Amino acid sequence: MSLPEPFPENHAFLPPDTFKDDVILVTGGGTGLGKAMAKGFARLGGRIAIASRSTEHRDAGVAAIEALGGQAIGVALDIRDPENVAAAFDEIESKLGPVTVLVNNAAGRFMAPAEDITPNGWRAVTQIVMDGTFFCAQEFHKRRLAADGQGAILNIGATFAWTGGPGSAHSAAAKAAVNSLTQTLAVEWAVDQIRINTIAPGVFPHEDTVAHMKGSWSTDRGRQIPAGRVGRLQELAWAACFLCSPFASYITGHTLVVDGANWLRHRASAAPDFIPVREWARQKK
Repeated sequence: MSLPEPFPENHAFLPPDTFKDDVILVTGGGTGLGKAMAKGFARLGGRIAIASRSTEHRDAGVAAIEALGGQAIGVALDIRDPENVAAAFDEIESKLGPVTVLVNNAAGRFMAPAEDITPNGWRAVTQIVMDGTFFCAQEFHKRRLAADGQGAILNIGATFAWTGGPGSAHSAAAKAAVNSLTQTLAVEWAVDQIRINTIAPGVFPHEDTVAHMKGSWSTDRGRQIPAGRVGRLQELAWAACFLCSPFASYITGHTLVVDGANWLRHRASAAPDFIPVREWARQKK
């Protein structure tokens, strides 16, 4: 038995005009989970800015929104560079209007034992996940404060920020920083009408899944999850849209786990046999 399947992707969720006055910036919004969330906001009337360093990814995200009848633009953005972040916000404002919702989705990750992570490898992950999230949030806050307008930020976390992630020392540390940042900024910026929350996704297979993870994200993965199945992209999109909507107006500083209780399983006796990360890495080669 498993948890029941969700409504289909196009099923009515929040009122269709929930984000009609909003411009939503989704970093890394051209593929995977970012694209799924961007589509969710578009279905609810939002104008979408798809930000990525990749032209191909930007075009894919814009095409997905336009296929729904929504409005979207692609914006070149390297979130590691504060000046580039400011320029991207300028471009979005000139074409769509001021950004009122920010989804810090862009991320970087690769698996490696801690002793094998080079300084460049460490920075490749932490500068995107930690630094980029902060730079985008800071720019967003500055502009909303100047406009005397409210806003919502959604960060993307991970449950291994709490448990640690063997093979992911850099990514786990950066995601832990994101959780802490969410809590700190929620306290600091509530007086400025800015809410900020984090969502921690579980297993959500999609067509953009990177090659080295496709095997572990097969349909058999559902047997390892208490819910009895993997997540569906619309379930993540619904959670994201709710947290950024006026219907979550008193929720800030929260991390919402959307994973079918999977991370809790790994704290219990039913967890799989332990494999040292070095052995795991050798098996993958």
